[in-house]
Amino acid sequence: MAWEEWDQIKAEVTTRQADQMRLNQLAPERGGGGTTPDLASSPAKKQAAVKAINDDLEPGVERDGKHAAVSVSAVVKEFGARDGHGWDTSGALKKAHEAWEKQVKMLRGRLATEKGLLSATAIGLQNNDIDIAGQLAQQSRIDGY
Repeated sequence: MAWEEWDQIKAEVTTRQADQMRLNQLAPERGGGGTTPDLASSPAKKQAAVKAINDDLEPGVERDGKHAAVSVSAVVKEFGARDGHGWDTSGALKKAHEAWEKQVKMLRGRLATEKGLLSATAIGLQNNDIDIAGQLAQQSRIDGY
């Protein structure tokens, strides 16, 4: 590829990125970029997210983590030292798997945290709604006039 072609490609990419980043246009009619909001603000949606984490994500991460551990352990053993000799691959796979296990553990912790926060948010928002409704329902001082 000639330098001229490379410069032309870079210029086209830069122009395309600039077009995508322009902020000098009117906002969409309903605000935001999409036609539907991304925020799951209803208690039902939060509970559905908690159920998905609980029923699908957490068991899947645990299952797949165990499967990978068994598979990698078998490979490490197969490539390990026999009669004083072994493959470097064995040690490298073992180190890589240890790092991967830490990441899986962190992911499981993050999922548990998100599940707890979703549940707490739903309860907190419901309590706020009840409190605000109670404040609004109080009789105003001018109602008696």
